[in-house]
Order: sequence, then C-alpha cells, then structure tokens
Amino acid sequence: MHELAVAQALVEQVDAVIDQHQASSATTIRVRIGPLAGVVPELLATAFPLAAAGSRMQHAELEFTHAPIQVRCHTCGLETEAAMNRLICGACGDWHTQVISGDELLLESVELETAPSLASNS
Repeated sequence: MHELAVAQALVEQVDAVIDQHQASSATTIRVRIGPLAGVVPELLATAFPLAAAGSRMQHAELEFTHAPIQVRCHTCGLETEAAMNRLICGACGDWHTQVISGDELLLESVELETAPSLASNS
C-alpha cells in the first residue's frame, strides 16, 4: 500500500509547516487529490493515523478536496472537463489534449494551533 508512504511524506511536510509557523500542532489538514494522482483517498485516510501517531498532528482532521479532470485541446484551444478513461476535448472531440488538472496530489492548507504567548503582568 503506497498510501502509507504518501501519508508519511504528508506528515513530514505538515511538520515543516508547523515548525515554519512556530505552532504547537496541526488541527486540520486539507489535501487536494485528482482522480489521476494514483492515490485512493479512502486508503490515505486509513494510513494517515498510522503515519501521524505520536506526532504534532496525531489528532488532526484530514480533509480531501477532489480535483476534476480537465484537459486543454491542442486543436481548438479550449479547456474542458474529461472522463478518467476518455481524455478527449469536450468541445470538438479531438484526442490531442494535455491534462491540466486531475493528476495533482497537493497539500492545500493546514490549520494550526499556536501556544498562547506568555505576557508579563506589569
């Protein structure tokens, strides 16, 4: 299950974000996944708690945003949605297309919890 390796990489990336913002933990992690990314969101959701155990995001909620498959047609120039096994132009039907969305696996956002600052009572 390569989703465990993806989850471990996600934990490392979120850990770096936590450090960068000097936060104490992550509460919500949003990941954008396209159908062509080769990652099954349900399997990633199952693997994430294993990868995050004992980390500063072990209690974080993992949310997914689904990216539609979109192609740019080299013939007519339009950008249209396409189906998983039919990457053809939705306008002219040509198969000379380039995938512009739907193959991504991106850390979209992280909600952080910061430790309260210690203010002196002067």
